[in-house]
Amino acid sequence: MEWGNIDMPEKISVLIDESTIEKRIHALAEQISEDYAGKELFVVGILKGASYFMCELTKRITVPVRIDFMSVSSYGDDTKSSGVVRIGKDIDSPLEGKNVIIVEDIVDSGRTLAYLKEFLKQRGAASIELCTLLDKPERRTIDVEVKYIGFSIPDKFVVGYGMDYAQKYRNLPYIGVISFDD
Repeated sequence: MEWGNIDMPEKISVLIDESTIEKRIHALAEQISEDYAGKELFVVGILKGASYFMCELTKRITVPVRIDFMSVSSYGDDTKSSGVVRIGKDIDSPLEGKNVIIVEDIVDSGRTLAYLKEFLKQRGAASIELCTLLDKPERRTIDVEVKYIGFSIPDKFVVGYGMDYAQKYRNLPYIGVISFDD
């Protein structure tokens, strides 16, 4: 497969096209805006994968929004979670009394978001909800409630729209399933 002028050893097939993603983000933003009418939101994006989704989501939310980012990883350059959550960058602002939505690109095992929700709850937030572009419910090993879900997908390794494989393919405008040449 060729992408631009780069020969890719991996093959990528479209799972969710750009137009479908945009429509779903609009619907999520509308629901969040209704749920938080009259309130201010503090949105925490999980770097690097959620940055594309978070930007598109927050610019469509109609209530006041403050944003911050955390860098949290349990993958490294692998395709499976290591099970160990590592915080590379913490948020810069206090959370006390704030309505927080943690925005993630994908939820599979649930470990990272369960850990983060508890970690941030200890900082005195008024509420903490979870929002993800993609959910892989069949991979869940920890029960974590995600209030806002873009799409539930099968247990496939996906890239694009912020998600990567070894730091590649984040800028694909769609969500694709990656397969590897044997």
